[in-house]
Amino acid sequence: MLKPIALAVALIVAPLTSFAADFVEGTHYTQISDKAPSEKPKLTEFFSFYCHNCFNMEVNYLADIKANLNKDVTFDTKHVDFMNSDIGTEVMRSLSVMHQLGKNDALTHAMFTAIQGESGAHGHDHSAPGHKHEVQINSRDDIKQVFAKFGVDSAKYDELADNKLTDESLALWRQQQNQFRVDSVPAFIVNDKYAVNLSSIKTLDELIGLINYLAVEKDAKTAEKSGGSMNWLFIAFAALLAFRRHQSTR
Repeated sequence: MLKPIALAVALIVAPLTSFAADFVEGTHYTQISDKAPSEKPKLTEFFSFYCHNCFNMEVNYLADIKANLNKDVTFDTKHVDFMNSDIGTEVMRSLSVMHQLGKNDALTHAMFTAIQGESGAHGHDHSAPGHKHEVQINSRDDIKQVFAKFGVDSAKYDELADNKLTDESLALWRQQQNQFRVDSVPAFIVNDKYAVNLSSIKTLDELIGLINYLAVEKDAKTAEKSGGSMNWLFIAFAALLAFRRHQSTR
């Protein structure tokens, strides 16, 4: 269901200096929309609580990524719906509840652990012989037990899980999962326009540099070039008019 990526080995933490690589469309990133980018720079991670690579990303890399984003770039998470099941939907709802509570980090780790066990963060294969981990999340009641450890009572959880905002969030996540062609996780989408090709990334420094480039530089440079071309066209047009006026007065 979830395509594995060699992220655990590939993302070596390098000094977070200015990355001078030339990022190439089709290699380092893919444009997934012809629409204008989001109004404000943003990074969205699509993930699943059932994905080992997502847990690995959460534990080992995500804090550094968020800490080194350009100050203008916001960060958001969205849960994919690869399972298309009742429990899959309940798990998706749990993320919306976290967002509303503002308790993302601690509860995110708790949900990953409840589903995968602590070893899931290291790519542990629970289907291997002798390595069975019993998933602790099989119903909403199981999820509420996780949230109760963080001071969220059952009534409050139900209120947030069933409200209009949560329903709208899930609808948007499913829509964008298809719109952005997210078929494996974790997936990073920048400005609702570019998908990072994680398989081409060799270091954490390179990943952060690429995200910041796509978020705040790429479209600005494109607009700059477009504006520059229009400026030269305007100058040439003005010069032609001036020449014609000069010719007509002779």
